[in-house]
Amino acid sequence: MSFEKGPVVIRKALPSDFNKIVEVEASSFKRPYPPALLFSLLYSHGDMFYVALVNGEVVGYAVGAKRRDGSGHVISIAVKPEWRRRGIGFKLMEALFNAFKERGLKRALLEVAVSNEEAVVFYKHLGFKAAALLKGYYPWGEDAYLMIKEL
Repeated sequence: MSFEKGPVVIRKALPSDFNKIVEVEASSFKRPYPPALLFSLLYSHGDMFYVALVNGEVVGYAVGAKRRDGSGHVISIAVKPEWRRRGIGFKLMEALFNAFKERGLKRALLEVAVSNEEAVVFYKHLGFKAAALLKGYYPWGEDAYLMIKEL
């Protein structure tokens, strides 16, 4: 898939991508993950931490992990607002799904804020179904949906 600024490349994140990942996070969320948490995720889940690049610029990321119950957990995904609705999030999720399948995982799960309607619609398009309402899931008290997709 090509865009006016060039093709999208999905690859595993490198330590040198860290500052750009922080920028993507900050531009994507009202309450972004702190840089220390992103740093920890990059080092503890680097085998399932992907970035999306256009002309060498990091415009999105996704990170996942293998859970003890045999599920793949989508920890976070973000795409810079000006790069959304161009298939980048889909490509990032596809990379995570492939990583989960390579590890023999049979389903993917994630949590999403009930108020994040755009993300809920995106996940439903990817085949996720809301499995539970997690009351007060976020530190600020907001509820989340637990969403699951069979791989």
